[in-house]
Amino acid sequence: MTALATHDPRITKALERSLELGETGIAVAAYHRGELIVDAVAGLADVERGTPVDERTLFPVFSVTKGVTATALHLQAERGLVDLRAPIARYWPEFAAHGKETITVEQALSHRAGIPQMPEGVTPDLMADWEWMTSRIAEFRPVFEPGTTSAYHVLVWGWIIGEVVLRTDPAHRPFDVFVAEEICTPLGVENFHLGVPDPDLGRVATLYGGNEFGTVDDHNVSPPAVFPGSDAHNQRTVQQAVDPGAGAIATAGSVARIFAMLAEGGELDGTRLLSPHRVATFTRPRQDPHAPDRILTIPVWFGANGFWLGGEPEASDPLVGDHRDIIYSPGAGGSVAWADLRDRVAVAICHNNMDTPAIQSPERTFAPVARAVREIVAEHEGNGR
Repeated sequence: MTALATHDPRITKALERSLELGETGIAVAAYHRGELIVDAVAGLADVERGTPVDERTLFPVFSVTKGVTATALHLQAERGLVDLRAPIARYWPEFAAHGKETITVEQALSHRAGIPQMPEGVTPDLMADWEWMTSRIAEFRPVFEPGTTSAYHVLVWGWIIGEVVLRTDPAHRPFDVFVAEEICTPLGVENFHLGVPDPDLGRVATLYGGNEFGTVDDHNVSPPAVFPGSDAHNQRTVQQAVDPGAGAIATAGSVARIFAMLAEGGELDGTRLLSPHRVATFTRPRQDPHAPDRILTIPVWFGANGFWLGGEPEASDPLVGDHRDIIYSPGAGGSVAWADLRDRVAVAICHNNMDTPAIQSPERTFAPVARAVREIVAEHEGNGR
């Protein structure tokens, strides 16, 4: 077997099985010990046109984005520009309005800020207006008492964290530029977009399904106009918006490479972005971790530093592994990326059919792919790589 399992029969068979289970188009990439060992695709990027998925197909990955946005904030913390225990208002004074003056950066990272709502009247065009979004967020009144309740900030999280990064960047770069220059370029990542450029729009996979309005909308956290499903996210305006919580559009290989840096303790191919100590802190659970989430209806095992955590029975996603040294970011419809800090494995799986059982039991569409990746990792390990 070659080191790169693009055509490994185990991956080919697993992807074919995922299509049989209902996937439309799917891509997977995996790293082990800093080496790309899997990069494969299958299915259709657009059913009507008959366009096959290829290595350049870009997939909307929804909240997988949060793992990259959290990484951007931790870069600022690593540089001494952000204190995670400090109030957000230290960096963004306008944020202090209406009882938000004590909300800390860590509380926002861990979805305990008490402001999960989106601005009233938001539309795709307004969501794409960074200043409109952040000015409205600054005027929010907490829905829950800050710091006391876990309430997943489905969409708004991205602008809260992104604005802290922007406010603490000495160069005052837009958030998408910061991520491109501080994460993607150093790591050699070319196909991760927070706002797809015009020439690359034709590479974006068409999304299907996922428009379950109202499932988490008691507090306007996912209003229909911008709900994380195909209706909104097939629109060019949304594809080109800078949405740091749910808007990245990327190849599986690009996402996996960023998570490989985390799996390697903050360094990949000689480029260090974060210290091993800081990455190790990402597995620390948030305050009151066993409390039910007030927004999500599923069990949640979440970290203090912006990632979901592995290894908690009946709460962590078993797809990513079964031990505590795993951090992951799942997205609406099922896309997922994880970094196994113990075994130095990073995996990203992207797809475009948001109505498949990618996140459901008993037979999940991603399960055959994850099993095949683990077999290849085990063989790679056995070969001494």
